Amino acid sequence: MTSHTSTNSQSISSEVDILIVGAGLAGLFLALKLAPRKCTVISPAPLGTAASSAWAQGGLAAALHPADSVALHAKDTVAAGGHLVEPVVASLIASHGPERVRDLLELGVPFDRTENGALALSLEAAHSHPRVARVAGDLAGAAIMEALVNAARAAEHITLVEGVKAISLLQDQHGRIGGIVAQNIEDETTFRMPAKETVLCAGGSGGLFQVTTNPRSSRGDAIAMAYECGALIADPEFVQFHPTAIDVDRDPAPLATEALRGEGAVLRDAKGRRFMYDYNEAGELAPRDEVARAIHAERIAGRGAFLDTIEAVGDEFPHHFPTVFAACEAAGIDPRRDHIPVAPAAHYHMGGVVSDIWGRTTLDGLSVCGESSSTGAHGANRLASNSLLEAVVFADRIATRLREEKLHSTSGLLFGEPPIDLSPADLSELRVLMANHAGVSRNEEGLTLLCNWIETKEDIRGGARALTVSRMIARAALERKESRGGHYRTDYPQEDIPARTYVSKNDDLKPIITRVEMDSTADAKSA
Repeated sequence: MTSHTSTNSQSISSEVDILIVGAGLAGLFLALKLAPRKCTVISPAPLGTAASSAWAQGGLAAALHPADSVALHAKDTVAAGGHLVEPVVASLIASHGPERVRDLLELGVPFDRTENGALALSLEAAHSHPRVARVAGDLAGAAIMEALVNAARAAEHITLVEGVKAISLLQDQHGRIGGIVAQNIEDETTFRMPAKETVLCAGGSGGLFQVTTNPRSSRGDAIAMAYECGALIADPEFVQFHPTAIDVDRDPAPLATEALRGEGAVLRDAKGRRFMYDYNEAGELAPRDEVARAIHAERIAGRGAFLDTIEAVGDEFPHHFPTVFAACEAAGIDPRRDHIPVAPAAHYHMGGVVSDIWGRTTLDGLSVCGESSSTGAHGANRLASNSLLEAVVFADRIATRLREEKLHSTSGLLFGEPPIDLSPADLSELRVLMANHAGVSRNEEGLTLLCNWIETKEDIRGGARALTVSRMIARAALERKESRGGHYRTDYPQEDIPARTYVSKNDDLKPIITRVEMDSTADAKSA
């Protein structure tokens, strides 16, 4: 069997049943799970080369050990998320995790094994038990994507369209989504791709920040497209900064996986002093947001931050963590003998397009999966390695729904002008401002300065998507006068009443922000 691959706009201008925007883990797993229902997947780059999923190092979290449990995994998820996680969703992803790992094993993903043949499970920050299935130490994302790409290319029901990106959603006069306006990457021609159901699986927004582990092109376009059409957005202020990006002046920054600290690596300042216990009694295994803030504070104080893997990993480094070792080697660092300079980097956007537990958005004809979604699984701070888990669990649920659902054609589709891009100079300035004022530490003065800069640029550049998403992040961060999870306000360092943020647009695309308090009596056991 062979897949059908096309970049010819003439051959894909007729309506398709299901159009999947994005070919990362969420998009390809969804496409495979839809069998035998036909679907079309679009990707701006050759499959497996531009998705954040392929760069994931840690692995996929699931309660697979006999001493572990779904209840414990769900409890850890709720706690790490600053009590903004929806407990039902935490239990949902935890309960389906083992089955989805088995799916990936059947697709040929070579998860690491112990000597007795069981899956090797790593301990990562804020997990109460080792539960992260990994590949060759830090190659999980690449190995999973390789298996999915191979399977998708061999699947008869999947049409793969490479070299094409979505630039707008098609919408009828009643608000129903009916496909996309697409652009050919090579010649920048645009054309319509109508669809009965459109699923956004198009990644996050780390590229809005100066230092990121995401592809630079990941600037929240999927969130902006849905927002422009009236979809509800949730929790845009919550951005997770990975504590240990390797600080070697590369864009995007290479990552030193959390699993290194799970193996016993420690954080030191420039003089060799361990500093994490000054900030949290869990030391290096504190939640990601707390480790990121500690490293940020040490760097701001001029003491620097370095990851010491010499004793914990030592000579086994090239074999146990080949991706990290190669990144260090390229920068002239030998982690078997040298400390690795590290810095926090924008890594994952907890906020996104609101979906229900079946992946439906608030717009008919539009579903969402992966990092551009807000399912309620991550709250204020995603638990390590829950991102790949959420993607495969919700991809499976969307596929289950769409395999049986009667889909409807949409007529009278309308769309606006293609969005205006920021100039390279403006984008560079925006990334610096976002890092400085909407980064690891925030305050009213900096956020106000950032919001004013964005509004000034919007008067000039209209609806540039990078400005639209940055404005949502900054405005929501300014209005959240507390610290919680990945959102830390130096002027409001304490937590307030747990409340989620919801954002909708007015007629001028300006954000309307609503706060909804969480049920403080709910917990993961109630699911």
